Amino acid sequence: MPAPAAAVQPQSASAQADKLSIIMFSGTADKFIPLGVLAQAAAAMGVEVNIFVTGFALRGFTKKKEDLPFPAEFTAMAPALAKGMQQSHVPSWDAMLRQAKELGARVYACSMMSGVMGLKKEDFSDLVDDMVGAATFLHTAENGQTLFI
Repeated sequence: MPAPAAAVQPQSASAQADKLSIIMFSGTADKFIPLGVLAQAAAAMGVEVNIFVTGFALRGFTKKKEDLPFPAEFTAMAPALAKGMQQSHVPSWDAMLRQAKELGARVYACSMMSGVMGLKKEDFSDLVDDMVGAATFLHTAENGQTLFI
């Protein structure tokens, strides 16, 4: 009988905590707030932060400012959320992301979905560092934690 294959050892929690990759694919306003919060917090903690923007989330990163919609089930709560954030002095998602970028976070637009949506690098705001393909981003995300928003 052949010897059992060596078990693959999971990476230690401390090694995984050194890198956070966020895949942002939702284009609704309720998802952009956690993107800003998580990116800012991780970058402030010294974690390497890489964000891959794809799908309808790309619309939030263009130079042309669009009002990001709330999902239908949350539309009635949107005004109260906006008021609460203002009263609590919570910065906008893009202000939080800008601070994360000042601390080293990187934002990449998905080259394939950008092409499908007719977007070129010059269409994106200065929040986007580069356009890359999925394989390139997955290589960047390797050996870290990955979140989907």
